[in-house]
Amino acid sequence: MERPPPPDVLAAFGATAPLEPLAGGRRRVWRSGEIVLKRLDVSEEELRWRDAVLTELDGAADLRVAPAVRSTDGGLVVGGWTAWRHEPGAPPRVEQYEDVIAAGRLLHRHLARVAKPSFLGRRDHARAVADRVAWGERDVDDDGGRLPHVRALLAARRPVELADQLVHGDLTDNIHLHPELAPLVLDLTPYWRPPSYATAVVVADAVVFRGAPLDLVERVRAVEAEHFAQLLVRALLFRSVTDHLLAPEKDAQWVEWFGPVSRHVAGIALP
Repeated sequence: MERPPPPDVLAAFGATAPLEPLAGGRRRVWRSGEIVLKRLDVSEEELRWRDAVLTELDGAADLRVAPAVRSTDGGLVVGGWTAWRHEPGAPPRVEQYEDVIAAGRLLHRHLARVAKPSFLGRRDHARAVADRVAWGERDVDDDGGRLPHVRALLAARRPVELADQLVHGDLTDNIHLHPELAPLVLDLTPYWRPPSYATAVVVADAVVFRGAPLDLVERVRAVEAEHFAQLLVRALLFRSVTDHLLAPEKDAQWVEWFGPVSRHVAGIALP
């Protein structure tokens, strides 16, 4: 198991309560009272940007955020660790993804006024590359023919004319819900795409990975813009190419996971 933050990091962030591990995220997260500690997993430039945006959003009536906690000397990073304010809430259950989508729509109304961050074009991690593949800004290597679901989605992709803005591209597990409080937004993950693309990513994740029924696609599609099927094509490309880049040795498994949904979405996306 990943080691917890060391004593000097805890002291720097004023984290004095006993540590407990939290579920979720790509790496282990730890809670100490009202502080959540996690390893730095973005550039410091993106971290500073995230801190500024979350600080601006903090206090909104219709949603909650968890801003960064600064160290005793005012820094955001100590020994490779960051700290964030703990807020109550729980990850969505399988029947709650439409609530996640609704919270995302609220968030994107707030984010519509935020300018495009300059670092987006410089990111080269797997998710950033996969996002560019999804939108036709970069190619994916499939010389071995191991990705039939990706080929089907690429064949179904058509141009769309929708306005881009700042969106949270990883809402699925980063909207936490509470019966008495506004939805909580975690780990703001920026992309410059149409807001409905972020909705499509939630639908793709829910159906492929979280056990949601396929009719979630049609329920959400019924209330979204006419190009939503094309956004689903891009969302599935985004997730499937990400998984291929991160774990190409599992390509046969990814075909099983993504294949049925990809074939369905490719079918409804074509005129």
